[in-house]
Amino acid sequence: MNSMSSLLRKIPPGAVVGVVFFGAWEAIMRIRDSTEFLLPRPSSIAREVIRQWSGNDGTLSTAPLKTAGWNTGYVAVTGLVLGLLVGVLLALVVTRFRRIGGSLTPFAVAINATPIIALAPIFNNWFGITGNLSNQAIVMVVVFFPVFINTAKGLTEVHPDQLELMRSYGASDFTILRRVRIPNATPFFLTSLRLAAPLCVIAAIVAEYFGGPQDRLGPVITQNASFTRYASAWAAIVVASGIGLGLFGLALLTERFAMPWKRPAQMQ
Repeated sequence: MNSMSSLLRKIPPGAVVGVVFFGAWEAIMRIRDSTEFLLPRPSSIAREVIRQWSGNDGTLSTAPLKTAGWNTGYVAVTGLVLGLLVGVLLALVVTRFRRIGGSLTPFAVAINATPIIALAPIFNNWFGITGNLSNQAIVMVVVFFPVFINTAKGLTEVHPDQLELMRSYGASDFTILRRVRIPNATPFFLTSLRLAAPLCVIAAIVAEYFGGPQDRLGPVITQNASFTRYASAWAAIVVASGIGLGLFGLALLTERFAMPWKRPAQMQ
């Protein structure tokens, strides 16, 4: 009995919630004998994911979900990396040059307040719709703001006693940056990374709705929904969710690796 209780305690709460939610969804659909025209059962969606991921759909020679998931994931990850780099670099700049920060921060807020549906057509005209650059730029813009704001906050909100102590030892600005500001900003940056990880997938899929190559998750969702193939559309949504969860998990692993002194409960 004790071994069973300890085993149950090791099960992640998120897994329990997921099993209960999808089990209730499946049970309600079966009990009510509801049509799957608009809302398929989880089992039907899972079968569609397996069928299209393996390529055994009977009509297509390639696996559409595998190809679309890889292409959308590539855009999301590369845009995420670019957004992280730009956000951190500009945060370092505004920390070093405060006057520049006063002018860059409102500009960053204005960009963040601009919806993706307004930026996507402009970026498509600038960078073209046949490649990845336009969508990568949109993902970068979406990721940039939380990284920039959080990292700049961590770099500037340092306790005055720490700065005074370092200056009393004759430390240079670079030494203060390396020894005090960057360690202080690390938790802020990692928090922004957890926010940006799922955001990059959302931005990549929304950007795909405005044109570009059709072997992406966005077109797969819209095309299947247009032809009322809702199980296939939900299957693509499941793949997109899997990419987002995977990136969020990598962000958590990065946080634990960068700050091993924190207990897992403190990182939730």
